[in-house]
Amino acid sequence: MIPLEGDLDVTTAPRLKLAIEQIARAGCSRVIVNMANAQYMDTAGMGALVVESRRLRAAGGLLSIVNAGPQVLHALQVARLVDFIPTKALGANKTVPDLDPSVRPLWSRTLHVGCDELGVARRRLTQLMADTPFSPDETFDLTLAAGEALGNAIDHTDAQGVLLQVTAYPDRLVVQVSDCGCGYQPDEEAEASCCDERGRGIKLMRLLADSVDIRLKDPGPGTVVTLIKLVNVEGVA
Repeated sequence: MIPLEGDLDVTTAPRLKLAIEQIARAGCSRVIVNMANAQYMDTAGMGALVVESRRLRAAGGLLSIVNAGPQVLHALQVARLVDFIPTKALGANKTVPDLDPSVRPLWSRTLHVGCDELGVARRRLTQLMADTPFSPDETFDLTLAAGEALGNAIDHTDAQGVLLQVTAYPDRLVVQVSDCGCGYQPDEEAEASCCDERGRGIKLMRLLADSVDIRLKDPGPGTVVTLIKLVNVEGVA
């Protein structure tokens, strides 16, 4: 994620372009621009976002904006950038309601994931989501979040009993990644300042999914990561 330190205008747009291009060259295909500190955006800033968004999409990646304040969001809407750059307004995190226990799943699939099957699992999740109401960008995000969870599970357990379960409900998709390792449960305070690979992965999952729950498996050893993506009934990115 790239945090802007202030407004996005003709003086700061080149720095944003450079930052995006640098992390893209390093192999990152998913870029999130945090605009919480931006109160203003001019056409130079918009142009930088358009150019880099197109560049990332051409390479199979995605750029999105989070924490857009009222003025910045209005500018993005007037310029129609929100039509092709996924944008979240400041304070727009969704509240995920508890699942009604009387609601039956539409379908559920479970896949065992071996140490050399990460790519297979990601592609399978993408295929499953093709028959859901989620947009390609939402599919991209949830697949990336699930890939982070699967990567952690395989890396820290040598692929012991790693399972990917995908369950569709009328209002949500629930993805669970479970393993049979020694178990891991994040500490909220440590996670907030964590700079290791696993800490960054958890932060990314929280940005990409509407809900992330990480807990010890019960019964038995291991960890269960539950990712929830709500169906967007309004059809707005």
